[in-house]
Amino acid sequence: MRFSTNYIIYPENRALERAIANAIGILSEEVAAAAVPDTKVAVADNFLYTRGNYEQRRFSSKIFESLREALEVSLTDTSITGKSRDQKPLAWAETQNNLGNVLAALGQQRRDAELFERAIQCFSNALEEFRQENSPLEWAATQYNLGTANQALGRLLDATKPLKLAVDAYTNALLVWTRDESPEDWMFTMHQLGDTFHAYGKLLKGNRQFQKSVVAYKNALAVLDADNYALELTATHNNRAAVLHHLGETEENPERLEEAIRSYEKALTVSMEQQLPIHLAVLCRVNKTTAQNVLAELTNDTGLAEEVADEFEVIIECFSHALQPLCLRHCEEQMNKAKSLALATSASR
Repeated sequence: MRFSTNYIIYPENRALERAIANAIGILSEEVAAAAVPDTKVAVADNFLYTRGNYEQRRFSSKIFESLREALEVSLTDTSITGKSRDQKPLAWAETQNNLGNVLAALGQQRRDAELFERAIQCFSNALEEFRQENSPLEWAATQYNLGTANQALGRLLDATKPLKLAVDAYTNALLVWTRDESPEDWMFTMHQLGDTFHAYGKLLKGNRQFQKSVVAYKNALAVLDADNYALELTATHNNRAAVLHHLGETEENPERLEEAIRSYEKALTVSMEQQLPIHLAVLCRVNKTTAQNVLAELTNDTGLAEEVADEFEVIIECFSHALQPLCLRHCEEQMNKAKSLALATSASR
């Protein structure tokens, strides 16, 4: 079946941020200075938190290519680090981790599968030295990195194999990161599992993967609160709703769609109350109204279809500045669909 369009929100990538912070010291002062984002002019970014798992806000993305070159040289030139892999294997493995994150960020920027594959190889290299028995925390972090790179590759290629590998890697990370001992890492991993199962389910057209996604997001919600994790809480409510939305379509189940709508409403509420970037609240509103459109079609509800058409008209008129061009087009198409449904249903009566 063809799923309706909805939009997911990605949490901040702290692993990428740490990789840049750890590696920036090997750059010259002049090049490193370019890593600081230009914040002198405030410019609305309507793609923030929606591009994928490798966005970065603490550091400028202009630094990625310079970091890649420097990290690759450092792995082969011992005069830079003073230590070879044989002499300091864990430091070598950490450099592989840093390089993998930078390569994946470049892969996302350029939509380049080969860069993601090189990132995956870096994380696999690191796992040759980081073992669960001897370096459990580093091993878990590397498994998480491996999962995220495979998830990004699977999304890019619409391929199930990388998504399956991502699930395996995240599951490995959870062998070390437990809810009691590492609640934040556990939460992020559960969220990423939710994202991965959702993408996996769309490719397989399979409810079982969607159901696993819903459970993973529910687990993540158990340790989230609006004061400390406003973005993550918004993203998890929204993304869980997106899965329920698609699950409702596959099952032709109004109750699933109603649950999705309630979850979108929670995401919208948190986003507004915590004053996150306005386009995130608008996306939650677009998602909610799209789900209502599916519900109206499924139940032949003329009144709801009219409400949906009115709501999309408001979104288009009041918030077009906060929407990406393709999302604005989606809103126009959904508005016209709702109007047509309302007219057709009224005419049949």
